Amino acid sequence: MAGEELFSADPTTILASTFGLSKEVAIVIFLVIGIWSLVWKGLALWKAARKPHKIWFIVLLIANTIGILEILYIYIFSEMKFNKKSNKESNKKSKKR
Repeated sequence: MAGEELFSADPTTILASTFGLSKEVAIVIFLVIGIWSLVWKGLALWKAARKPHKIWFIVLLIANTIGILEILYIYIFSEMKFNKKSNKESNKKSKKR
């Protein structure tokens, strides 16, 4: 049966047959995606470990989003201020002006 062949085949064979690629090209695509994901995950985990973002560190360690969540964390979420104290101080400064 065709369904059994898909479950027994490796991901490179499935990718190659689905998109009409050679198996070598499919392997290169997986390697590029793997390296891309590893670099962004490493950068995001390093940044989360340097800051007191333990929850983010755990989420980034477990979730695999091919670098998307890691990029969002590095450029958006890590720059946000999560302290209520800093928000109060910025409100006081803006009222004085």
